Amino acid sequence: MLSKEMIVNITADPEERPVAMLVQIASQFDSSIYLLTEDKHINAKSIMGMMSLGLKKGEKITVKAEGNDEEQAVSDLEKYLCSL
Repeated sequence: MLSKEMIVNITADPEERPVAMLVQIASQFDSSIYLLTEDKHINAKSIMGMMSLGLKKGEKITVKAEGNDEEQAVSDLEKYLCSL
């Protein structure tokens, strides 16, 4: 299992495309991937879950992945979440 804290640099309004892109990126991996905030633990491959997360720019989250491609999964999600 690999986990990494990061600061979100995207907006995640349920009506916007960034949430859908995040789910598409996560879904490319075999690993189980979760995003954690202070009070939520959401499957990154679930569009409904991700929309309920309500990510805000500047928010600190933890990306946790477990599986054979966990390092690449965390790396790709970090690139997406932190560099837009």
